Amino acid sequence: MPRLWGGRYRLERLLGAGGMGAVYCARDLLQEQLGDPYADVALKILNDELAHAPDANALLFNEFALMRQVRHPNLVHLYSFGIDPEHDRGFIVMELLRGPTLDRVLCERPLGLPLHELQEIGLPLLSVLAHAHQHGVLHGDIKPGNVLLSEQGVRLFDFGLGQSEAGQLQGLASLSRTRFNAWTPGYAAPELRHGGPLTRQAELYSVGCLLHELATGKPPFNPRIPALSEYPPQRSPHKKPRHLPSQFWSALQTAIKQDPKQRTVSIEQLSEALKPAKKRWCFKRGT
Repeated sequence: MPRLWGGRYRLERLLGAGGMGAVYCARDLLQEQLGDPYADVALKILNDELAHAPDANALLFNEFALMRQVRHPNLVHLYSFGIDPEHDRGFIVMELLRGPTLDRVLCERPLGLPLHELQEIGLPLLSVLAHAHQHGVLHGDIKPGNVLLSEQGVRLFDFGLGQSEAGQLQGLASLSRTRFNAWTPGYAAPELRHGGPLTRQAELYSVGCLLHELATGKPPFNPRIPALSEYPPQRSPHKKPRHLPSQFWSALQTAIKQDPKQRTVSIEQLSEALKPAKKRWCFKRGT
């Protein structure tokens, strides 16, 4: 990988890689020259295989445009989109964050999280997803590796497989999920694994599976078992942990129904069920 991008950004080290591209820690030489002590940024660059596709830069700009539509404190902040003229390859410049992703947290906490920690992670995540949906934006790949616990709090990132809902952001490059074998076993809704469209109900299923794993330490279903073309009644084989409110567990079971028509809870309702119970004040009558 070339060291200098856009005549301005010097790659320092690799932070992570996915199916579409890699993210690097980079130094903004212009900011550094101007005396900015915070000149470190993150650069997302398409991988070599995808970079040779005729619509590669348009697909990366699709991600930038989607994330730009969603302004939220729990979303990774974007700075700019550029195309390096020497290599004719696009890149996204965004804030550099430090902290573990949720897949690392799950490895370190195999029994799941206590309720207050689940709330600290789950409520911001549900909030940013609800906000994105209100703006007609679907993330497309909700999984532990795309949620970061930074020093500034929970951050959702990587809209590389995201889409806009019908009538939103028209004119952007069309993304074929089958082209990238994009779904992630264990978090992709059954209808997605059968080639169905990305919908809010599919996102609800994904975040429900993630919250279930955070709460219990285990995914609700075995990701190695192929999704059925028909959706028989199925519940998580795990019993409700004692520390979880019954209202939240019930809403969570509805969110991860195999049949999308049976996912009758909304992300907002799931969030309400996870919120801390309101304290009830009791006043004693004076004697």
